[in-house]
Amino acid sequence: MELRVQQASVTEIDTPLLVVNLFEGVTEPGGASGAVDRALGGQISRLIAEGEITGEPATVTVIHANGNGNLKAQRVAVVGLGKQSDTEQERLENLRVAAAVAARKVRDLKLDSYATIVHGAGIGGFPLDAAARATMESSVLALYRYELFKEATKSRHDVGHVTVVEQDAERVRQLEQQAEVARLTCEAVMKVRDLSVGPGNYVTPTFLADTAREIADKYGLEVTVWGKDELRTRGMNAILAVNAGSAQPPAFVALKYTAPGARKTLAVVGKGITFDSGGISIKPAENMEYMRHDMTGAATVLGFVQLAAATRLPVNVLGVFAATENLPSGSSYKPGDVFKAYNGKTMEIVNTDAEGRVILSDSLAYAAEQKPDAIVDFATLTGACQVALGDHATGLMSNNQALANLVLAAGEKSGDRCWQLPLWKVYAEQIKTSMADVRNTGGRRAGAITAGLFLKEFVGDIPWVHLDIAGTAYADGDQTYVAPYNPKPGATGVGVRLMWHLCQAWKDA
Repeated sequence: MELRVQQASVTEIDTPLLVVNLFEGVTEPGGASGAVDRALGGQISRLIAEGEITGEPATVTVIHANGNGNLKAQRVAVVGLGKQSDTEQERLENLRVAAAVAARKVRDLKLDSYATIVHGAGIGGFPLDAAARATMESSVLALYRYELFKEATKSRHDVGHVTVVEQDAERVRQLEQQAEVARLTCEAVMKVRDLSVGPGNYVTPTFLADTAREIADKYGLEVTVWGKDELRTRGMNAILAVNAGSAQPPAFVALKYTAPGARKTLAVVGKGITFDSGGISIKPAENMEYMRHDMTGAATVLGFVQLAAATRLPVNVLGVFAATENLPSGSSYKPGDVFKAYNGKTMEIVNTDAEGRVILSDSLAYAAEQKPDAIVDFATLTGACQVALGDHATGLMSNNQALANLVLAAGEKSGDRCWQLPLWKVYAEQIKTSMADVRNTGGRRAGAITAGLFLKEFVGDIPWVHLDIAGTAYADGDQTYVAPYNPKPGATGVGVRLMWHLCQAWKDA
């Protein structure tokens, strides 16, 4: 869906549907909503009095203008923003939800376009740029569909464009700038979604490497792609171990965006298991098809590097990932095997289904070797993290509290919220072994934490944050609540917006 900005009064814009808003508990709408109410002869106020319009989050009420000469819009949708007394993060999330439910209502009505005000920028108290980004991005992301392989059942209607309406000329100029950033952000998020949800026989390690080359060509970036021979020559034995059972060749990718005059370099590392059967430690058959999403960390790297280049972020970004399948065969790596990673540390394999951390060891060690100022990794790493935090918070672990605090704050701004787990030394006792420097799992207890401690072995002293997105990368049909700007079921594209906001703060930290 195309994003447009138009300077106009809400009563003068000609549109099939105009979206305005209301806070819960408000009995007389003000601002743009009040102007529309007056043009409708007080109809919004009457529906508030009758209890049909409540302002509660995720509610939407459509009013037909019926040729009202005071209003050019054919319909008005009033969306709820929740309580003004809610926390700042809750109010920001409520406006994202409001924009999303409005967009989906437009699609349900089979309209080709609509107009909306920016939610939360007036009485809502948010700066125009924050409110505009949230409104615009949620409007677009709510209408995402993955239908690459659908034929007879493909959807027949899409909304063509949304127009953000604003009367003030200076604010219109600001909105046009924000619309461009929002458009590029949505493109990046949707790329991550497409890659994450794509089937394993389509999104292969080679496909991910080719996608990196395409991004590099489009934005003039440096790209390095290594195959099996190069990995063997460079001693990336951990990646090769996981790949040993697969007929698909592995791929190691380093993609670099260099910002003019930038003082800092951020390395972003992702897990790229394009299909995870568990290997010799094979998973149950039920729901194994969802293991196509196990490369979402690598997809996040690609999406964020694309966004960094497209929006010319003022920091250098090095994106790194290894991609492979994890399959059982006569040549697969086995429990009890020992391998030496890229940085020289050895690991004992206790469980071949803890393969994500194995390939990340080589990727993180490579990233650390490039001496960036910080490293952030994304991985659908542990079911333990999803058990601990559910579907609404990404697990965060770090060796540097200042960096962790910046990521936590960026999560609150972006809506990709995180929760920190401890990396206390006592937990590291669980991954000690007499066979090697470390073993690849510490058992069921504190499984997310011991996985983080394993990764910590490969980053050295560089400030590092590990983000376990096992619970937040994909919304499945069993979830009680899925935000309407995310598909259900489907990939969320978590992390891209978080990283953009992180870089804005980290560049001057």
